Amino acid sequence: MQKPKILAISGSIRSNSINDRILQFMLLKFAELFDIVVYDRMASLPHFNPDLDKENPPEQVQLLRNEIAAADGVLICTPEYVFSLPGSLKNALEWNVSNTLFFEKPVALIVAAASGLKAMESLQLIMKTLGALIGKDATLLIQGAKGKLDGPEITDTQTRVDIHRLMESFGDSLVSAKERL
Repeated sequence: MQKPKILAISGSIRSNSINDRILQFMLLKFAELFDIVVYDRMASLPHFNPDLDKENPPEQVQLLRNEIAAADGVLICTPEYVFSLPGSLKNALEWNVSNTLFFEKPVALIVAAASGLKAMESLQLIMKTLGALIGKDATLLIQGAKGKLDGPEITDTQTRVDIHRLMESFGDSLVSAKERL
């Protein structure tokens, strides 16, 4: 049986960010269950411009859209900047307002930040607006994230348990979505 393909998107464009490290941890930890592909071209996306969002959008936008379309689900892991989402992530999501790529697509959301409450609230609102399917336990707020990692390893036991719970819920959403097709 083919493993579900997950597109993992980090909301940070900073090299070796906490969010990147969490996604790398997940990529390794869940490799037997999921084919996780990390989107790594966030910094090359042009600023959202509705005038360019026509039949032939910019190449980097089309590449992102192709990856979303090819994925069975999308996993977003982001920091919080100034009580909101990073501009790069918001930009990537705005390029998908005019299409239905996220409509009824299973999505899991992680906000890893000092606080993260406002970023999670904003991310959930945006993804619901795009029509994404967010399972009951497919969101995770990792507060004080910096202190819960040591290099690429998540050292906090509760965070590891919470990530497993999130991926179990996400996996259930992926199966349910496939059954509906």
